[in-house]
Amino acid sequence: MFRLRELERKDLPIINRWKNDAGLIALLGAPFRYINLDVDMKWFDGYMSNRGSTVRCAITKDNDDKIHGLVSLVLVDYMNQSAEFHIMIGDKENQGKGIGFFAVNEMLKHAFYNMNLKRVELTVLEDNERAKHLYEKCGFVYEGRMRQAKFNGGKFLNMLLHSVLRQEYNGGDYVTIHETPIY
Repeated sequence: MFRLRELERKDLPIINRWKNDAGLIALLGAPFRYINLDVDMKWFDGYMSNRGSTVRCAITKDNDDKIHGLVSLVLVDYMNQSAEFHIMIGDKENQGKGIGFFAVNEMLKHAFYNMNLKRVELTVLEDNERAKHLYEKCGFVYEGRMRQAKFNGGKFLNMLLHSVLRQEYNGGDYVTIHETPIY
């Protein structure tokens, strides 16, 4: 139904539109900035020159190459066998349709079974219930609160740190082995 493929230059106009959606960016815990396409072209060039420490994939449908989201492993550290996870499902009509669940699990499979990583971590806004539910459904475990870590919308917000270890991950058929965290 869905697939991942490496990000391509042709995807940048759509990603640039997403990056200029203040509501979407607010959900990611990032400060909103107006970004022109030239900036994203340079961002892509930086990615292409740093592919050893970053994996960026477009989320598409099997029968259509149109990008529906972006999923990434960044700050890949092969000595410590770890990376940081990011995801963005761009258009609202694609949210809540299982695209995120698919992409998280595919990227975790890639991290653990192809890249030989041991740990993948992420941060999420404390009040982003939908994202927290997705990450926990995919096996991420709450590790702690980063108090007032992000400035967004005129105020400082808490971020939550989650991670999943290779031995906890069950290839997308995650079976809960942890108690539900108390936020």
